[in-house]
Amino acid sequence: MSADEGEGFVIRDRRGRSEDRGSDAAGSPQAEPLKPGPQAAPQRQAGAAPESGLPVTFSSFVFSLGTSALMLMGEQLDPRQPHVPVNLAQAKEMIDILSVLESKTKGNLTTEEQAVLDDLLYALRIKYVDLASGKPAAKSP
Repeated sequence: MSADEGEGFVIRDRRGRSEDRGSDAAGSPQAEPLKPGPQAAPQRQAGAAPESGLPVTFSSFVFSLGTSALMLMGEQLDPRQPHVPVNLAQAKEMIDILSVLESKTKGNLTTEEQAVLDDLLYALRIKYVDLASGKPAAKSP
């Protein structure tokens, strides 16, 4: 038996089918045998845009982490969204993650990427110190 003739495995999606929980019917219309090999892997290029249509860049990733930290420090970025309770421990963790990214990427970023990371970290640290010390935080523009 050659490697191409090897048996694959079967994935059965049973979400939303509570009546079939105990049965293992091989003739299920949701059963899809997968053959080992490159054809079973998703066909997506590295760095390709996700389904939202926006490309993921280093700056957008850093900005996303920073936005999460701001929300955890009580900023309401969208007035239509419900207010997120302040959680300084998690906000500090997000700032620490950004600090690790800063140290691990030192010398490997473009000038623009480095500026985004530096400016964001500075603003987050100032806001965190103000909140942790009990001072009222200055509103961001």
